[in-house]
Amino acid sequence: MLEIGDTAPDFTLPRDGGETMTLSAQRPGKVVLYFYPKDDTPGCTKEAIAFTDHLQAFADANTTIIGVSKDPVSKHDKFIAKHELKVALVSDEDSDVCEQYGVWVEKNMYGKKYMGIERATYLIDGDGKIAQIWRKVKVPGHAEKVLEATQAI
Repeated sequence: MLEIGDTAPDFTLPRDGGETMTLSAQRPGKVVLYFYPKDDTPGCTKEAIAFTDHLQAFADANTTIIGVSKDPVSKHDKFIAKHELKVALVSDEDSDVCEQYGVWVEKNMYGKKYMGIERATYLIDGDGKIAQIWRKVKVPGHAEKVLEATQAI
């Protein structure tokens, strides 16, 4: 399990718009890496909109926002267009990055167990170290808490 102070595992993943995104290429800027279960579901939509609403404040703090789910890029593109999102969304269809960050977990819904993404956010500093971790995120007010932490480092 990753902890504060650990080096954030690097990755290159396909992103919305048909390009790729590499975590280490964002340095020396900071990165908010947020993992979410599925495009265009209520909680995930609210979270993406909240990060989009605060995008300028994050940019002012020299911070890039990257959302990660297992959805394919084509679904990300539709999600972005439908909700006018401005955050980068990357596709981890093989769940390799989700496993490295410890968010690919067994879930339980109505007594049925299945594997899925646990909503979590990592704040990564300009040196590539994990500065803050939020696990089992509740969406209301989360983007604001992350922005406050980002502005403090």
